[in-house]
Order: sequence, then C-alpha cells, then structure tokens
Amino acid sequence: MNAIEQLRRSPALWNREALDLNSSETLAQILDRGSIEDWRALYRLAQDGEGDAELARDLQRRLLEVLKTVPVPLPYFWLAALESISDPDAGEEPALSFPAYPSEAAL
Repeated sequence: MNAIEQLRRSPALWNREALDLNSSETLAQILDRGSIEDWRALYRLAQDGEGDAELARDLQRRLLEVLKTVPVPLPYFWLAALESISDPDAGEEPALSFPAYPSEAAL
C-alpha cells in the first residue's frame, strides 16, 4: 500500500470525507491521532513525495508550520525527522536548531 492510500484509510481522519494534504487541520489531526503506520506514510511523503519533489517540499513546509503553531504530541520528534530529510545543499533552512549547551566550566 502506498503512503497516500495508507493516509486515506487512517482512523485519525474519522471526521473527514477525504484526505486533504493541503489542510493544516488534516495534518494536525494525523500528527495528533495517527497510528505509527500513518506517521511512517506521512514521513515517506515528506521525504520523497512518492516521486513528486514539489509535493515533498510543500508537505515539509506545511508540517513545519503546523508543528510551530499547533500543540501536537512529540513535536521535537517531528522537527528532528524533518531536519533529517532537509537538504542543506539546496539552501534550505534547518527545521530544528537547539541552543548550545553550556560547558561545565561555565557552570
């Protein structure tokens, strides 16, 4: 089963007529109530868009927007996942940046 088909069948979308990846509400619902299989499918789509690079880039951007504005479980997990698939050679901004930890000498 491909990623889009997996997401169409997701029980997390129980109150939706159809899968709409352009909807921030739909993405938030998948992040909030989706199963591990749903999350894997969403990651695969964000990674390669099943051959559609534009879909992948748009989904990465939309997921980042949702993660920064909507309280969802495991936000840092998703930020790290997005960071792992970003392309620094393409000039993409990192999805996640942690502040430097203070050294022991500074404590």
